[in-house]
Amino acid sequence: MNNPQESEDHYKENDYRTIEQTMEKFSGGTRRLAAQLTTSASFDSLWNVLTDYDRLNLYIPNLLSSKKIYQNNNNVHLKQVGAQDFLGMKFSAEVTIDLFEDRELGILRFNLIKGDFRKFEGSWKIQNIKNTSKNSLIYDLTVQGCQWMPIRMIEKRLKKDLSENLIAVERQAILQKN
Repeated sequence: MNNPQESEDHYKENDYRTIEQTMEKFSGGTRRLAAQLTTSASFDSLWNVLTDYDRLNLYIPNLLSSKKIYQNNNNVHLKQVGAQDFLGMKFSAEVTIDLFEDRELGILRFNLIKGDFRKFEGSWKIQNIKNTSKNSLIYDLTVQGCQWMPIRMIEKRLKKDLSENLIAVERQAILQKN
């Protein structure tokens, strides 16, 4: 069926894009999801993409809009709107988040100010992989929907979206580098 050599070559060629995901369930419908992508994109390219706040919606799937509404040094407030199709029905959610940039550590931490979730907080993190030219891009999100949000549907969708978001950031970082 499968050609072992072809699989091995595919593995070698795509190994840098390995995505690891974890999910924790907490009370009250709260979920913590984390995803990690190993990439050859540079720290600077990844950082530039993640901090290009007014353009994030141009390449992150299901993000309809992203607008910086406040900035004071490395503290930023963003208003973002995301949308999904669930069983043919359109669902959108809006958040205003408080974000803190720590370029030296490669971390962008965010917390919900207001929005369509009871909890929406997490971080983006870029880490160099020791003794390589590769980086890990990590997205960590803790989310709690409102009473009317079916958590199982959100959970399933978020798991897919986390991977897609990591790949989209990586793709844009590689494009900007060229």
